Amino acid sequence: MNPDLKTRDKINIGVISDTHGSLPPKTLSALGRADVIVHAGDFDTPEVLAALEKLGPVVAVRGNMDSGRWAANLPAADMVELGGIHLYLLHNLNALDLDPQAANVRVVVSGHTHQAAAVPSNGVLFLNPGSPTSPRYGTDASVAMLQVDQGRVRYHFIEVE
Repeated sequence: MNPDLKTRDKINIGVISDTHGSLPPKTLSALGRADVIVHAGDFDTPEVLAALEKLGPVVAVRGNMDSGRWAANLPAADMVELGGIHLYLLHNLNALDLDPQAANVRVVVSGHTHQAAAVPSNGVLFLNPGSPTSPRYGTDASVAMLQVDQGRVRYHFIEVE
């Protein structure tokens, strides 16, 4: 990954999870504006990861549906610095194994529930982008976009149906 993405003052981060084997065209279009894409697991196939990598740099973790050789190199969780802030990625928020505030994490990205959610808590944003392919409980198919601008974090969800 380009080292500039770590410290750049302004960066757009595409956030996606639970793709389960496909990437609808509107999803690719929505993420095409991102400087980097983070995927919180459940690709189901290596082709989804390869398609995202064609758009740009990807930081990804393994979900409970990701198995086989292609997924062996994906970590279960990862901390990454983007735009001068730390993000912590994992698939299932119930497996959170650190205190984000103590670890200086500004955003925790997770998936698994297939429901878009953004919950700020003690200076940490807990962000789940939902699922672009199989939303649950009446939610819309979605991804999220994070904008980091000189340490300020903003987000919005993008419907991709």
